[in-house]
Amino acid sequence: MNSGMVYFLTKAIMDFCVAFGVVIGASLLVGVGAVLTLQPPKLMMTNISESLKIWAVVAAIGGTIDPIRAIESNILDGHMSIVLKQLLNIGVAFMGAHMGYELIRWICRTGG
Repeated sequence: MNSGMVYFLTKAIMDFCVAFGVVIGASLLVGVGAVLTLQPPKLMMTNISESLKIWAVVAAIGGTIDPIRAIESNILDGHMSIVLKQLLNIGVAFMGAHMGYELIRWICRTGG
């Protein structure tokens, strides 16, 4: 593999893990906070995991608007491979956030 592909795969894996970790970590800590404040932990954890998905993606791709600007400028310049890489990174980050959300839902599901 060439170094460009290695860099892309490394970044994609890191984006996935960051988004997954944001959702899982925040949800688990909200569960602790819910217990401390006598709130229902399952409800609080699932609610926060759902509402944090988009923010987990934003955190994973760098927390700025720069990836969106890169997509815009590269579309206008005709560099579609760079656009595709940016979109794939955003997609991979979303998959990480969504898998974190699904894991929290699975952990919090009821028995009946």
